Amino acid sequence: MLARGATLAALQSGGLQLHSGPADRQHTETHAVHASASAAALGPQDLVVIAVKAPALREVAVQLGPLLTDDTVVLTAMNGVPWWFLNAFGGALQGRRLHAVDADGAIGSMIAASRVVGSVVHASCSVLAPAVVRHGFGNRIIVGEPSGALTQRGSDLVNLFTRAGFDAPLTPHIQREIWFKLWGNMTVNPVSAITGANSHQILDDELVRGFCSHVMLEAKAIGAQLGLVIEQQPEDRHAVTRRLGAFKTSMLQDVEAGRPVELDALVGAVRELGTLTGVATPWTDALLGLSRLHARVRGLY
Repeated sequence: MLARGATLAALQSGGLQLHSGPADRQHTETHAVHASASAAALGPQDLVVIAVKAPALREVAVQLGPLLTDDTVVLTAMNGVPWWFLNAFGGALQGRRLHAVDADGAIGSMIAASRVVGSVVHASCSVLAPAVVRHGFGNRIIVGEPSGALTQRGSDLVNLFTRAGFDAPLTPHIQREIWFKLWGNMTVNPVSAITGANSHQILDDELVRGFCSHVMLEAKAIGAQLGLVIEQQPEDRHAVTRRLGAFKTSMLQDVEAGRPVELDALVGAVRELGTLTGVATPWTDALLGLSRLHARVRGLY
């Protein structure tokens, strides 16, 4: 594991500690790992999994060189729209760089598009302390090539995750899976960060829920222009969110911990795609403006 600071020290001294299951019958495991702050010390890898929040990605990309060989696969396991979203996408936006997530193209230049396999993680987790993770529910990792091709390396990844106990389907539509997950968390995350509310408090407020629905309808219209069709209505997705219980979003957890927030990948990229597809986004603009200002005032953006 490539890590730094308190997390690195904890990994080296005590390993990675995982608490899983409901609070009343929690299971704890500790795993010894080879951890370093130096990619050179870890050496070449077959597979590199990038599982950081989007604001940390550029710094991570700079360090990856010593891990990579000609055949190394880079799997992204991140929320929001990734920098490679329009790679091998097809259509008028094929190969367009999204400035919201890779402003100067540096990330794309350091991580070759040919290496990338995408994933969408459906799991509720939180960091209790450095190198101590609580896994609440969900163990689904959807894997797919940006091009939609069903490749051998995609199948190998699915087999790897399946053997490790994950529900890991291989999809020819990874961008659609990314967009559908984004559709659910691009509103609740920043609204919770601004207000401090949990998911039920947000959905219980008719006006706030309505505001979220307007943003989601804009994203749905953008998706339709991109060929990423969402059949559901916002209220259908709200019902799914409600069934997950009253939880604190990851963005609210970041605000409370004083960590940078990933607004660009969750909201800024949607606004940019709206411009590229000709879809007006006044509600998304309002959400981005308010949440960005909130984060800037706190030094988190």
